[in-house]
Amino acid sequence: MKPAYLTPEALQNFISSALSEDIGPGDFSSLASIPENKQGKAKLIIKDAGILAGVELAGMIFTAVDPGLQVEFLKKDGDQVDPGDIGLIVSGSSVSILSAERLVLNCMQRMSAIATKTHQLTQLIFHTKARLMDTRKTTPNFRLMEKWAVHIGGGVNHRFALYDMVMLKDNHVDFAGGIREAITRTKKYLAENGLNLKIEIETRNLNEVKEVLEVGGIDYIMLDNMDYATMREAVQLIGGRYSTEASGGITEETLAAVAECGVDYISMGALTHSVRSLDISLKAF
Repeated sequence: MKPAYLTPEALQNFISSALSEDIGPGDFSSLASIPENKQGKAKLIIKDAGILAGVELAGMIFTAVDPGLQVEFLKKDGDQVDPGDIGLIVSGSSVSILSAERLVLNCMQRMSAIATKTHQLTQLIFHTKARLMDTRKTTPNFRLMEKWAVHIGGGVNHRFALYDMVMLKDNHVDFAGGIREAITRTKKYLAENGLNLKIEIETRNLNEVKEVLEVGGIDYIMLDNMDYATMREAVQLIGGRYSTEASGGITEETLAAVAECGVDYISMGALTHSVRSLDISLKAF
């Protein structure tokens, strides 16, 4: 099942905007050099091992460029792939294939990298109850696809944007005048505006965890930049009353140890901001 943010309208808006950026008034290289009615075929060649993502999106892009293009899918989103594998074959107008090529590759290479990284890291915490979660540290105008890739890789999507969940981070708390003030004002604002949103609040030490527990009325407690001993004690203090999220400076090397502290979720911005694109190409044949 697709995440709720992947609406047909959102997908089409992204594709239209991206094609407009890339093609503009016309793909003059292809229009100028290739006979108007030339038909052709091209195959998507995988050159790195990993988890493939963006296959469904690729089909949408080809159709948006030219509804007459035919796509044969040989792999699907979430498949493990190896160098030499063929992801799909597209046939039809040669000009249309080339006009769609770069957007398909840009999306699939980055999405596959994110899905691969997410899958690799989830394996490190498989022995715990913790789930790996993304953040808003995404590429502007490409968040839709990056979060989709995390989902394909087996991760959990955190809030999509600023409007679908309340997250009271350290700066919110400090500007509000403290934890109690931040939570109280937030609950009042949501009630007055008829908003039914989950509330998460960041804590930096055990005293802040205790204060949140005294105030209550939230859904998630973030444990930010805590050492393992403090995090374990915080989880015990919370005692399952609220879901817990570990965040802040977590790396591949420390991930398992953080998960073993008993948290429910671990968020890592590196899933979307620090990956190397998978090598994928589209070749005529």
